[in-house]
Amino acid sequence: MQTNESIEKKIIIFRLGEEEFGIPVELVKSIEKVQSITRVPGTASYITGVLNLRGVITPVIDLRERFELSSYEPTEFTRMIVVSIHDTEAGLIADAANDVIDIRAEQIEPSPEVAGIIKTDYISGVVKVDKRLIIMLDLEEVLHSPSLPASSGA
Repeated sequence: MQTNESIEKKIIIFRLGEEEFGIPVELVKSIEKVQSITRVPGTASYITGVLNLRGVITPVIDLRERFELSSYEPTEFTRMIVVSIHDTEAGLIADAANDVIDIRAEQIEPSPEVAGIIKTDYISGVVKVDKRLIIMLDLEEVLHSPSLPASSGA
């Protein structure tokens, strides 16, 4: 019988600049190429707008803007990671989504006090895999915004 400490989790790895981030695969609905996004006036600067994704109006968040990182020009590798948590669905714009890996629960270490690149509020922990350091995002904090438009069927 396995203990909770040895339970394996799958995480999606994506990049913002040189940094790698991870989110649990069970929160990811799909990974898409970036499509036409409609700007919504009066929303936070990091909310790029909304798009109609298979009949669902989905808010889109620019993670670089959310984490106050330098802006970028989208490339052929830019992806939108569609996530769903507590009935909130959103698309997260990332420079690239390039990996799915298995980790064990005990590999997740508490987030460092000084994360440096993004506010520690958005980090649930870090995972060391070989020579890689993967920053695990706290999606509840990333998606928390009074100005985030709610997802709705179209």
